[in-house]
Amino acid sequence: MRPFIYAANWKLNKSPRETKAFFQDFMAAAGGANAKKSVVFFVPALSFQAACEATEAAAAALGMSTAPKVSARSAPALGIQNAYFETQGAFTGENSMSVAKEMGAAWVLVGHSERRTIFNETDANLAKKVEAGFAQGLKVMLCIGETLNEREAGQTMKVVETQSLAALTPTVRAKLAQAPHEFALAYEPVWAIGTGKVATPEQASEVHQFLRALLTKELGAQTAEEISILYGGSVKAENAKALGQMPGIDGFLVGGASLDPKAFQAIISA
Repeated sequence: MRPFIYAANWKLNKSPRETKAFFQDFMAAAGGANAKKSVVFFVPALSFQAACEATEAAAAALGMSTAPKVSARSAPALGIQNAYFETQGAFTGENSMSVAKEMGAAWVLVGHSERRTIFNETDANLAKKVEAGFAQGLKVMLCIGETLNEREAGQTMKVVETQSLAALTPTVRAKLAQAPHEFALAYEPVWAIGTGKVATPEQASEVHQFLRALLTKELGAQTAEEISILYGGSVKAENAKALGQMPGIDGFLVGGASLDPKAFQAIISA
């Protein structure tokens, strides 16, 4: 059974000091309340080591586990927001997936709309990153979503289908046939990210159900049923419950509201 995932994307926010303070507050407030809930934090690369140290220290103090695949009283998983598909070499400024894995990353976030629009990452480039993440033993969360112009032009389904299929290379399909739970899609309508606007529960559910049908067609029902599809775009405690109850929505990718430990905990508890 696929998990309901609460993922936090901090983007370019929080220093190592702020990261440690956040996890002390967040995990103390949780106190085990997030048991059996899958929580993932995508933190800035320069604060990743601080996140590892803070979650380990807080987990030890609370008697929680940082080991993978522990279902109850587990510390949050950590991921990196972006990494290059080459393992090493002359790629100044890029992050290494193998190093991230060695440091303790469980996930890599690929294809966020800001990476696509600001840094001009293409579907072909992102497909290589999905393959590289799996090759390094990381779970991969792939972001997809349409712009406002594309939605108004009635192209939403075409856009998310194209972005999804581009990542389903033969190598990725073979991996998913063996370990579909190590992959997640995050549908994030670009017009709802950081704008305060949010897709209605019905709009989000419609796209999620389309994506589930697409995965079923491409990968088979058994594999498709194991892949979580998250919604992202101005998720807050006030709308989390309504969104989470809609058919096809298997979690949230949260931006701004994840920067405050109480606000993010409220979403998880909604």
